[in-house]
Amino acid sequence: MQITRNDKGINIPTDKEISLARESSRKLAAYIKSTNHPSFQLMKRGKGDEIISIPADALRLLVMILSQMAKGNAITLIPVHAELTTQEAADLLNVSRPFLVNLLEEKKIPFHKVGSRRRVFAKDILRYKEEIDKKRLEILEELANEAQKHNMGY
Repeated sequence: MQITRNDKGINIPTDKEISLARESSRKLAAYIKSTNHPSFQLMKRGKGDEIISIPADALRLLVMILSQMAKGNAITLIPVHAELTTQEAADLLNVSRPFLVNLLEEKKIPFHKVGSRRRVFAKDILRYKEEIDKKRLEILEELANEAQKHNMGY
């Protein structure tokens, strides 16, 4: 299986992988709906089969990964307790590192220092992202309501 890496070291799925991910995500999604106890059967050529049970949440995560790959997207998994550098955290929020540092210094996102370096837990970045996304949606809803109130065609 050929995996293409871009200049940032991100794995980009090939056309063949996209097609395979599309097919397997559909089959696995249907399987999840049909059972409470998912399991995989590994088939080894010339050897006996082995059945491995996995948590349902792990299977759901696999379906989400395959669905994103089917769209041609690269995937990154980050444990919620992972410590991120300020650059990694800024990349996750899609903001500049100086902007993120300002958020940290304004105590909008918790951080700690390792030596002289700031570190942020992934769970804190994700919580902040969820909060600002929620606020954005509320503001958009208000704007849409205001536009409708004034017959602006929205």
